[in-house]
This record gives sequence, C-alpha cells and structure tokens, in this order.
Amino acid sequence: MTERLRLFTSPSAFPNPQRVRLFLYEKGIAGRVDEVIYDMAPGGQQRQWPHLKMNPWGETPTLQLADGSYLAETTGIVRYLDAAFDGRRITGADALAQGLDAMWDSRIWVHILYRITTMFHVMHQGLGPKLELTSNPQWGEHCRKEALAHAALVDRHLADGRSWLLGGDAPTFADITLCTAIAFSKFPVNATPLDERFEQIDAFWKRWKARESFRMAYADGGSGLDELAVPKR
Repeated sequence: MTERLRLFTSPSAFPNPQRVRLFLYEKGIAGRVDEVIYDMAPGGQQRQWPHLKMNPWGETPTLQLADGSYLAETTGIVRYLDAAFDGRRITGADALAQGLDAMWDSRIWVHILYRITTMFHVMHQGLGPKLELTSNPQWGEHCRKEALAHAALVDRHLADGRSWLLGGDAPTFADITLCTAIAFSKFPVNATPLDERFEQIDAFWKRWKARESFRMAYADGGSGLDELAVPKR
C-alpha cells in the first residue's frame, strides 16, 4: 500500500485516538498517515458538521481512505491498517494470537478503559458544557470500582512473569489498549492511577515508557500528565 491516508484525531490525552496513534508507531507506519488534530474541548470540532459528514457518530478517530471513503471505530481502523501494511502483525500473527488479542482487548476496553471513560464524562465537565450534558457522580463511582476490580484481574494475569498480555516478546493491540487505560486513569480529573495501585501494572507501564514507540506517540505533550510532558528547552 503506497497511498497516504488522513487520520482525524485528537491530542494524546484522549484514549481511543491514542490507541491508534500508539499502534501507528508500534507498527512503524506513523510517517505514512497524515494527522488532523481536532480541538476537542471546548471547541468540540468532532461534533461539528464537517466531521459529522465523515463520521455521523461525531467521534474520533476517523480515517479517510485513499478513495475518499471513511473508516471509523478504533478497532476497525487498527485491523484495517494492520492488514493493509507490511510489518509485524500487532493484532496477532496467527489465528490463535488474533483470537487471544481480541479477547484481551475486549476485556480491557469494556471493563477498564470504557469504565474510566464513562467516569470522566459523568463526574466532570471534561469536554466543556457544550458537550458534557450529564452529571451522575454515583454512576461515576460505580464505574471507578468496576475498573479497579477488573484491573486487579489483569494484574493477576501479569503476575506469572510475562511482559505482555499474550506472553510474547512484543506487545499486541491489547497491550496498547491497557497502556492507554493506565495513562487515562492517571489523568488528573480521573485520579485513579492504576500503576500506583497494582504492582504488575506498574511494571507493565514502565516497560511501555521505555519503548521508542511510546515516546513518539506521546511526544505531542498533550497527554495532560506531567511525567509525559515534553521537557522545555
């Protein structure tokens, strides 16, 4: 595949766009995709009509293909790019690995990252009053407890000495989802830092921070985390 693609996306503080960005660097194809960074808050560009024409759900990321059509939803974009470009298969090298990666990615997205994301939306006006129209602190606290309970199961899974969720020598997409879940849990308004609560998840986070793909994916300085901020020169 030789055509350049356009990715309509968000700063690295936003976990789903960041899952795609980290995948791009891990796959080694970030330089072959042009990013258009939206003002998510308070501008809400993702919910304005130019983007809604591309993706009626009004969410990022959205990928514009070479023929002018669009592909949305994080896992759909990643699966397409993983198959369309040469290189290590991040979503699994064979049928079993693909099944295991999808299983762990679903567990982490549904039970941890989505819970923290819901907590963010219902407990704060994180995207501003134009977009955050629901306040439900009780539901937010329930989601926090759910995220922590399932993070404990993941921590137990990692306790056998494996570096990555599937036990291989390199991360897969499920590992990327867990990485972004940890980062978002540490976002100041979420205040549920998984790396501080679980020993194996802390070691996992440190392994990611040592990878070049991680450093490049968070180089925009927009993560909202002091520890990932680009040093001033």
